[in-house]
Amino acid sequence: MHNILIIDDDKDICLLLRKFLSKKGYSAHTAVTGKEGVAWLKQNEAQVVLCDFKLPDYSGLELLQKIKIIQPSTQVIIITGYSDVRVAVEALKKGAYEYVTKPLYPDEILITIEAALEKGISKENRKKKKIARPQGFVTGDSRQSQTVQKHIELIAPTDMSVIILGETGTGKEYVAKAIHDQGKRANCPFVAVDCGALPKELAGSELFGHVKGAFTGAIQDKKGCFELANGGTLFLDEIGNLSYENQVKLLRVLQERKVKPVGGTKEIAVDVRVLVATNENLRESVSRGDFREDIYHRLNEFRIELTPLRDRPEDVETFAKHFLALANDQLDKNISGFEADALARLKSYHWHGNLRELKNVVKRAVLLSPGPGVETGALPEEIQVPAISEENEFDISFNGKIPSSLKKVAEAAERAAIQEVLKRTNGNKSKTAEMLGIDRKTLYNKLNAFDINP
Repeated sequence: MHNILIIDDDKDICLLLRKFLSKKGYSAHTAVTGKEGVAWLKQNEAQVVLCDFKLPDYSGLELLQKIKIIQPSTQVIIITGYSDVRVAVEALKKGAYEYVTKPLYPDEILITIEAALEKGISKENRKKKKIARPQGFVTGDSRQSQTVQKHIELIAPTDMSVIILGETGTGKEYVAKAIHDQGKRANCPFVAVDCGALPKELAGSELFGHVKGAFTGAIQDKKGCFELANGGTLFLDEIGNLSYENQVKLLRVLQERKVKPVGGTKEIAVDVRVLVATNENLRESVSRGDFREDIYHRLNEFRIELTPLRDRPEDVETFAKHFLALANDQLDKNISGFEADALARLKSYHWHGNLRELKNVVKRAVLLSPGPGVETGALPEEIQVPAISEENEFDISFNGKIPSSLKKVAEAAERAAIQEVLKRTNGNKSKTAEMLGIDRKTLYNKLNAFDINP
């Protein structure tokens, strides 16, 4: 029997729909607040949720996000008044199945519920057909990957804060999610925030929430990421990009476990485990005065460092096969593996963009391959024919000095490569990033790190 949850502060509507749906053979349950509905969903499974857009404690969009975190496969139908249709359409973009407008007609709602259930069942059937559905986190074969896995297993059961270090594309968010999934908060929300993508003027609102009227455009109260992650884990990617003002607020939250929404006067208690990640050297940021030392020490209870993929080539085959399984699943294909030459070229490539680049390359190759295996011709040209001609070579000079570490050698090589490609593209950053196989954000970070001004 399918479970249907009705969340509406109008008790008459709840009673009417519950009786009607019960007669139609469904197990109907009701809640009059978003909080009550969320509590029910944490203890029970629902195939469909009927949710009023205007509740006393949550907006429809806020509750939709919470429902999708708790039960991603649940189909959510928004109940809205005529004046809310434009906002309801926005809810569809954020994952709602459909919306129905008031006044409610039970027979019409029943048709929508049955269609939602059919969609959910179809998804489940497709999942069952995939005998070996790939998992989200995979451990490589290299010593570095095995060390990371041991660290995850060690730190996951605790509530310690963790700094995850690594270049863009090395899988920092996957590591954070693995820590969450293997810890005692696994059944609670995992909320990920890219601090580098937050506009400076809105970062405080996104992290800590705001009250209605706090600033222009604040037309209703909004819960911040700390509240949304309450009881679970908050992952802050690119933590070094937070402004000084928001660093101060973050430190206060970490110390007191309370948040004060922008424009608000009351503090709200939160129980959140904080994991952060960065591709920058936070110690150098502290020494420059760009990042507060007290926050760094508060977050640095444990540190996990992810090695670039080019420094652990023995992992390439493991991850390539994993991404092949993912691509087969996403593209509905059945490519069995890699031909020997194609795999050899993947192993010998430099992988500037790390695992993210490998994932994209494999997905493209699966799409282009007729089968049964990925051929060399399905790989990008820069992998098929590595640039090793004299024309493409560049010099790395240490002025007669012995480099202090291999890391310095790698940094010098990257700096020289970026400068050479910038010269050949006449300073075109988009083209430079494309030729180097990295995204623009990574390029800008490296330009700043190497003090390159094209």
